[in-house]
Amino acid sequence: MAKDCKLWELFKAFFKIGALTFGGGYAMMPVMRREVVEKKGWVEDDDILKILIISESTPGVLAVNSATFIGYKIAGFKGSLIATLGVILPSFIIISIISLFIIEFKQLTWVTYAFYGIQAGVAILITRAALKLSKKIHFNLFSIVVLIAAFLVALLTDISVIYILILSALAGIIYGMLINVREAKHHVA
Repeated sequence: MAKDCKLWELFKAFFKIGALTFGGGYAMMPVMRREVVEKKGWVEDDDILKILIISESTPGVLAVNSATFIGYKIAGFKGSLIATLGVILPSFIIISIISLFIIEFKQLTWVTYAFYGIQAGVAILITRAALKLSKKIHFNLFSIVVLIAAFLVALLTDISVIYILILSALAGIIYGMLINVREAKHHVA
């Protein structure tokens, strides 16, 4: 019974996250963090940062990947299935209802203006989530250089963020290997 209760709590939490999030996966992260870190205590901020990195690095939608990872961490395969279902069901329901009235809905000017406001709010949510998660990053000269380089490449080119992530990961691996070689030489000497 306790496991069923945990699965039900997991479904409710992710249904709420899916229902209250506009603007995609990044906009969902502060809502998800508040729900699963602050309210439920299921994961920690470090886990959210890792989940964000893994979700961004793997194929698929960020919201679904994040829900799947957190669900699995909490309750295994059933948890991943329930959390994923919970996060996608609200969008499915809303889109199904909107599709019935799309022609009339698109013609309402207040809907257009509402989405302008939502876009501004989403930008704030993403910025706030980035600031909170950046507190968990271990900054050093290397990470600052990679951060600035990745930001400039993303801003000034059309290179996919996936390639930027891969190159950043490779740079991190090379950096780590160089540190290990330097430390090994230091211990030998």
